[in-house]
Amino acid sequence: MKKIIITHACQNNLKNISVTIPKHKIVVFTGVSGSGKSSLVFETIGAEAQRQFNETQGSFIRNRLQHIGVPDVEAIENLNVPIIINQKRLGGSARSTVGTATDVYASLRLLFSRMGKPFVGYSNAFSFNNPLGMCPECEGLGFVQTVDMDALIDKQKSLNEGAILFPTFQPGGWRLTRYTLSGYFDNDKQLAEYGPEELELLLYAPEHKPRKPHREWGKTVKYEGIVPRIEKAFLKKESRENVTRKEALKNVIITKPCPACGGKRLNDKILSCRIKGKDIADCTALSIDELLAFVALLQPGAYESLLAELEKKLKNIVGIGLQYLTLDRRTDTLSGGESQRIKMVKNLGNNLTDLLYIFDEPSIGLHPRDLQNIAAIIRQIRDKGNTVLVVEHDPDLVKIADWVIDMGPQSGKDGGEIVYEGCFEGLQRSKGKTGLYFSKQPRIRHQPRKAKGYLELKHGNLHNLKDVTVHIPQGVMTVVTGVAGSGKSTLINKVLPRFYPEVTIIDQSLFAASVRSNLLTYLNLSNDLRMRFAKANGVSPKLFSRNSEGACVNCKGTGVEKIDLAFMDDIEQPCEVCGGSGFRPEVLPYLYRGKNIVAVMDMTVGEAIAFFPDDLYRAAFDLLSKLGLGYLTLGQRLDSFSGGERQRLKLSRELKQDNKLIVLDEPSTGLHPSDTEKLLDFLDTLVDKGNTLIVIEHNLDVIAHADWIVDMGPGAGKYGGNILFTGTVAGLLQDSASATAACLREHIDR
Repeated sequence: MKKIIITHACQNNLKNISVTIPKHKIVVFTGVSGSGKSSLVFETIGAEAQRQFNETQGSFIRNRLQHIGVPDVEAIENLNVPIIINQKRLGGSARSTVGTATDVYASLRLLFSRMGKPFVGYSNAFSFNNPLGMCPECEGLGFVQTVDMDALIDKQKSLNEGAILFPTFQPGGWRLTRYTLSGYFDNDKQLAEYGPEELELLLYAPEHKPRKPHREWGKTVKYEGIVPRIEKAFLKKESRENVTRKEALKNVIITKPCPACGGKRLNDKILSCRIKGKDIADCTALSIDELLAFVALLQPGAYESLLAELEKKLKNIVGIGLQYLTLDRRTDTLSGGESQRIKMVKNLGNNLTDLLYIFDEPSIGLHPRDLQNIAAIIRQIRDKGNTVLVVEHDPDLVKIADWVIDMGPQSGKDGGEIVYEGCFEGLQRSKGKTGLYFSKQPRIRHQPRKAKGYLELKHGNLHNLKDVTVHIPQGVMTVVTGVAGSGKSTLINKVLPRFYPEVTIIDQSLFAASVRSNLLTYLNLSNDLRMRFAKANGVSPKLFSRNSEGACVNCKGTGVEKIDLAFMDDIEQPCEVCGGSGFRPEVLPYLYRGKNIVAVMDMTVGEAIAFFPDDLYRAAFDLLSKLGLGYLTLGQRLDSFSGGERQRLKLSRELKQDNKLIVLDEPSTGLHPSDTEKLLDFLDTLVDKGNTLIVIEHNLDVIAHADWIVDMGPGAGKYGGNILFTGTVAGLLQDSASATAACLREHIDR
């Protein structure tokens, strides 16, 4: 059983693929975006491996395991237990930190319970999630939340006029009746006219039975001031309602470090225990490399194995390029790339073998220098006797493959086939887009554009910046480089807007849109398309909306049905009435230019360019094609787009105005090198129209294309925050100190 054998895989756009994958090797899957890599690796191999593993577990555990779905494949033989490490952010609550996610905090707690003086309790007592250790004031959160009275009430209004500015406390809201029917207040009197006792009663009174309430007051109902009532209902850990009132809470709640523990999360007794003058919270506030240096100074004595284990865990984090993080950093503040590497670290400590590891673009967010660390870790996992599948675009990681499977030849409906399978050397001679890229010599910009002026940023000291002053040329493309954590995003996304508030920052964050939003709604073309269908058929445009009269009665326009199988996986399948289209069957006979609404929504952007005859559609679709998004379908839901796809969609809107200052944060994320070329052509168009472009990037092809470089470092965190180099690409190549320069020299000499 030395190979995984896949027979007739048809998931998404896969064209009935049958392929064998060698075991105990690093197998890298390449291909343009939308070519079928993820459909094969994650939604077919990973999904089936996870499903079969789940079935070996008891119902209680099975219900809590990762569920990916049932793939469309005839058979997969010789699968192993999967470890799927994707780019999904770790998330988690305020109680989840880098320390808890990597299990380093567990080792640190054990260390303090053994070596710390005075002895205050065993390992569990040092947990801020344990009643024995947590600060009683903040219950281990490290912060407290209080109500901002200026944001909560409008003193120029009465209760009946809506003086309480919080949902359900306003006129018509059920919570307001607790005050208007209490018998305590003149409900038409402005709060500004309340005396001190009256205001105290309204805002802070403890729970009690009112003396003379209104006759509609319930017999068992008690009165309570607004502030304690909001705190109980929304701020206490047992409340679920705070999730639904998130936005409203954001406006009236002030969050500040806990005054009792100073943000350390633990009680005084636990914090009295120290090692070499530091309590456990002091240790978690150190960067990982600082903590490693501190641990190395300790005399092991009887605790040699404990210290060795702690050092090993810390070195794994340093080795993966996250030495700048602190253990007390909340996991919900980590980027997708940082989250993925944290998941990698968790698996480095285990001694399990013959597992199936699946990685989703582990190069994301990493400087080329740090890729060598990732490559070493992937090799280490393979050498333990595991099989490693990697979906990747970065040339440096593709090169480490024992076996390459290149998907294509194009995207979407024109993809889903295997273009090449074999060793890396053979890939360079193959006919696909990936082979073509590796057969060409990388180019650099030898004749950069001239600056039309300069943006000046002075004395930047935010986060790890060290009094940075820098001049950024206008009217050209500047690429800001440096290792992860060197201060690039702080300088450009945080400091630059303080000096130039007119800047447009285009990042990879989610769209503010509902789950029913799709590509056409984002492009503001949905209404026009519905009107065209309506006019061509003499019917209401509402018939061509999945959110209105055209919605399938069975699935309410979603196109899918969920079958709840209790302790087994929920099954999500296409709606049996509409076939997954989301439209009522009665709508389908209505045609526009020979196609019904479902056929149009299933078109790719590339197909739509040929179908729509006028400029309104062609202008938008041509632009998406230039950005490498020609494989997207018109009806694709926005919540299914990757970070890179979201950013390029946002970028498509910026051509409507000229002479803008535009910042892009790693726009090459998730792009195949051939699509990176398209992106660079598009960026050149933006600059040629008079825009000033600032691009934060690690991609060496993008760096080589710059008119101007700002290189930051030399390291991450406290070791970064300096400007190492400013100048042209040619100048950077001559620099001897910059890690970016060293990687760029190696790239163009490949």
